[in-house]
Amino acid sequence: MNELGNAGLPFLQGNAEFGEKHPSPKYSCIRPPRIGETGATLISVRAPVGQTNIADRDYCIGRGLAAVKSNQYGPVLCRAIMAQQAGTLKKVSQGTTFEAIGRDDLFSLLIPQIPPKEAKFIESILDTLDTQIQKTEALIAKLEKIKEGLLHDLLTRGIDQNGQLRPTPEQAPVLYKESALGLIPEEWICSELQDLLDCPTRSGLYKPSTFHGRGAPMIQMGNIFSSELVSFEKVGRVSVTPSELKIFGLEDGDLLFARRSLVLEGAGKASLVKDLPEPSTFESSIVRLRLRRNVILPYFAIAFLQSSFSYSNRRKFIRQVAVSGVSSADIRQFRCLVPPLEEQQTIVSFLKASRLRVASERETLAKLKKQKAGLMDDLLTGYVRVTPLIKDAV
Repeated sequence: MNELGNAGLPFLQGNAEFGEKHPSPKYSCIRPPRIGETGATLISVRAPVGQTNIADRDYCIGRGLAAVKSNQYGPVLCRAIMAQQAGTLKKVSQGTTFEAIGRDDLFSLLIPQIPPKEAKFIESILDTLDTQIQKTEALIAKLEKIKEGLLHDLLTRGIDQNGQLRPTPEQAPVLYKESALGLIPEEWICSELQDLLDCPTRSGLYKPSTFHGRGAPMIQMGNIFSSELVSFEKVGRVSVTPSELKIFGLEDGDLLFARRSLVLEGAGKASLVKDLPEPSTFESSIVRLRLRRNVILPYFAIAFLQSSFSYSNRRKFIRQVAVSGVSSADIRQFRCLVPPLEEQQTIVSFLKASRLRVASERETLAKLKKQKAGLMDDLLTGYVRVTPLIKDAV
């Protein structure tokens, strides 16, 4: 096995390199023992069983994959039929020590017999949806790159009085000054978080929580790692007294920091409390900071603190023993850039518009995938027939 680009066929051991439709191989094989031909459905036969892709070229395939090529249906319809059978394959695999299926399990699958004209029309419908899904995914990837570039520019150059990005330091050095985080616009300050606090830093409540019963929601480590906003899904609950809730309670705009993490990047990671559903608290492995909103906007602060630009600053505070960790004192020393409040508001509006565009396209993608799944279920079971459409097309 060699790096892709050397001699041989591209190699796929399992489904780790599967894409939405076609694989993206990393390695090649000079003497392929098993080949998945162009147009074949590649299906994972080891955990997770049943995931599929279409071979856009000949591949050398490992023991984690099987290749199925129909002499009756095209690649898109063949894959759709195999994907629909994934549930059956998973049930077959559950009795094994390691989730896996064999050749006989594949041969035992029941394949629907669809009239040729109808099959061709169904494949055309599914192929159109696949194309739209791919285009939407490509647009999302492009928007994500634009968002990353915009975020870096906004957090290092900001917006001038004309509503435009400032020229770079190379273009207009007079507009910038030196700071602990490098060159920043003249109007900005670089401050430690401890100088921006509205009230003292607070570590969380040391009490066991439960995922059933009554009590206040208790934010735990898993709730602050998913995104820039604290997640209140799958949240534990804990019994708290009014006095405890007064000390350890949360408010919209609070920043929550992870004191420890199994991965280096997780220690000191922050999330923002937004749209608090009910009075809530947080566990002892989390640190709460409440910033002065007449100086720094919470949404601007979280955008900066979650950026790669900020990570390079907090990295020096992270200690690695059994896990990566930071203390409350370390977190208070994290630095944050603070533009004038009006400029922060403008930057936040740019960031929100960019994120809303990505979120909108992700919602479109989810709807397309749901639509495809529903159509596959209807068309491949014969619950909905396309014969009237074929007549109209003729």
